[in-house]
Formats: sequence, C-alpha cells, structure tokens
Amino acid sequence: MKPMDNDVILRVRDLRVSFSTYAGRVEAVRGVSFDLRRGETLAIVGESGSGKSVTAKSLMRLLPEANSTIEGGEALFDGKDLLKLPERQMRGIRGRRISMIFQDPMTSLNPTMKVGRQIAESLKRHLGLSGRAARERAVELLRMVGIPRPEARVDQYPHQFSGGMRQRVVIAIALACDPDVLIADEPTTALDVTIQAQILQLLRDLQERRGLSVILITHDLGVVAEVSHRVAVMYAGKVVETGTVHEIFRDPKHPYTWGLLTSVPLPTLDRSRELVPISGSPPNLLHPPQGCPFTARCPHAMKICAMEMPEYTVFSDEHRAACWLHHELAPKVRPPAQVGGSR
Repeated sequence: MKPMDNDVILRVRDLRVSFSTYAGRVEAVRGVSFDLRRGETLAIVGESGSGKSVTAKSLMRLLPEANSTIEGGEALFDGKDLLKLPERQMRGIRGRRISMIFQDPMTSLNPTMKVGRQIAESLKRHLGLSGRAARERAVELLRMVGIPRPEARVDQYPHQFSGGMRQRVVIAIALACDPDVLIADEPTTALDVTIQAQILQLLRDLQERRGLSVILITHDLGVVAEVSHRVAVMYAGKVVETGTVHEIFRDPKHPYTWGLLTSVPLPTLDRSRELVPISGSPPNLLHPPQGCPFTARCPHAMKICAMEMPEYTVFSDEHRAACWLHHELAPKVRPPAQVGGSR
C-alpha cells in the first residue's frame, strides 16, 4: 500500500461491489476511486441507483452479508484498509473514528429508548463513559446541535421530537465520539425545505468548527452548492467526473453532469433558465454496458462510446472527466446554454 498524503484522510481506489439477486448478479459499484481530505466536504452526487449509498455503506462495512460482495479495491484510512479489517477492528472504528448519518431519522432511532440513552450507548462503548458523565455529555451534544432545553429533552423519546429535531438527535449521536470522518447519506431528503436549510447550516457550522472531513451523499445539487468543497459525479456505478464545486457548476465537462445541471433549479445559476430533463433511464447493471454507461442517453454519443470506456481527461489538479468528447479527434461540442460558464 502506498503511503497517504498528509492531507488525505481517506483514499478509496477501484472499489467494486456486487449484489446477488434472483435475477442475477448486479454490479452496483464498478471501480470507484476518490480521496477525502482533512477538513473538507466531498459531495457524491447522481441519480438514484448510481451507487452512492452502496459506496458509503461499503466503507462502513454495513452492507448485508447475505447477498453483497466487495469484489475488490481498497479504502485506506489511517494506514489501514477498511475493506479488509476484521469485524472486531471495524467496530472500534465505526461510530468512533467514522460515523454515519442516515436519510430517515425515524429508522435510525430506537422508538422505545429515550434519546439521551441512545447517545450514551455510543459514549459507553467507545469512550467508557456511563452514568452522570454520559448524561452530561449527551446534554452537551444536544445543545451543540441546537435542540432547546436539552436538560429536559434528553429524557424524551424520538416521537416527542419533530422531524428536523430528530435529525439533529441523529447528528448528535454521530458526533458523540468526536469522529474524524462523517458520512451523511441524504441527510435532508425527508425534511421540508425550511428545516432542510437549518440542518445544512448546522452541518456546515459543525464541519468548520470541528474540522470534520465529510462525505455528503445526495442527488440534490442545490445542497451540493451550499455546503461542499469538491464533487464526485456518479453514474451507473462509476465516477464520471470530479472537480471543485466551482469547476463542476461553472465549467462541467461530462454530458451527464450537463444533464444534472439543466434538469433542476439551482441557487447558483439563473433561476429563469429553462429546465430540461435527462431522457431515458440508467442502464440495467445486471448487464452493465461495455463502454460509457451514459451512451444510450447522451445526445452526443459516438460509436466508440458504446464500445469502450474512456480514460479520464485531466483539466486541472482537481478536475477530470471520463468522456470521449475530449479526445483530440472528437467533434467539438459545447455544453447547453443553461450550464454555468457556457453562455
């Protein structure tokens, strides 16, 4: 294994994950690679089914053992490959060094336990706190995530909290042991727009205050624009483009990224622009395409696109995209007029 750069806390290389189903073997993640740096927020974006959540759960080793297989790759964290650690060692990392926030707080919280006790479970397991010390820490965490009257609410049950407050409790549990990495899997999808904005602001403040490294899994590009430093765009189990937020929003290079940006309203772009949906559907990963997975939906597809997956073209230290349009012999194609810097 190669030593990691000092500013890289998590390095994922060639991650491949499959699922066994009645219909056959589904190749859900097909060679995903990315770096997460200390103190940054990396957004992984794409349509449902693109492999975002499977990637995150693979790093936490939370995939169902009965029908999932990590086919290959490595995920280096603190010099150790998370994909190969014994479960006993993973239990020491999961929740302590790397924590995860899930999409629906009601499925993340035990409805029969007071929230203070649920926070204390993690504190007891990883930090050895119990009794008064655990309760005081639980109250402190609830106060930190913006829950009013934490001394009283620490003894309440999840059903006594609103949806937004429940998500704050989930965040408090995830941060209880002061982790190095926080994985947030669609943390605001189940919330209304006003509460969503509050949770995003909370995550941003906590990330900056505590120097957290955050992986944000989302399909909402508006969320990405608000809180992220860098972006990895996933499609059909592959990362097709990566770059800084500015590069992805103002100078995207992959037609799939163009499609994402033109199909949703974004606070960073002209709100009067015409929205254009991406036609067609993602490929069936029971039978993954041989070439670029976006070929069937891409208005600029060429014969070579269906035959062979392109290598990445590098545009800057951070920005690269896997698309045949950037080959020296390809026709010159401009992104749609609605996309950032293309006007």
